[in-house]
Amino acid sequence: MTKYFEEIEVGEKIELGMHTFKADDIIRFAEKYDPQPFHLSEEGAAKTHFGRLCASGWHTASVFMKLLVATNKRLIEAAQSEGRVPARVGPSPGFEKLRWIKPVFAGDTLTYQRVVTGKTESRSRPEWGIVHSDMVARNQNDEPVFSFKANVFVERRRD
Repeated sequence: MTKYFEEIEVGEKIELGMHTFKADDIIRFAEKYDPQPFHLSEEGAAKTHFGRLCASGWHTASVFMKLLVATNKRLIEAAQSEGRVPARVGPSPGFEKLRWIKPVFAGDTLTYQRVVTGKTESRSRPEWGIVHSDMVARNQNDEPVFSFKANVFVERRRD
């Protein structure tokens, strides 16, 4: 995430980090952003098809963003400390196929990862390329629970 478009390779993986979803955090998030019975209490969840407390899909997505931002910050700081100028990352032209594959229950630990799946040269903005990635979160049993396909503009070398 500090590499220039030309340096990024298809298949490249970046581990974004791990997060354990604790009951108190699930409830606190749900109270503010997604007040469904299966996110608000064990008792409420027991009466639903989930059967027990589970995290909002938006909670799993927001943890992804938190870890992505922290990873980017760490990689930029490392590049700068080595005297390298990191590539700029531009906006995302969108994402596709957002999926919440399995519920994330209280106590589950997710591992988030980015895998580069392709690259496209921008015809309208030659100083940028578009990097395509699969973003995936897996639980402690290595089961995918959250995914989407992301696209982001990445600066090209000006040499």
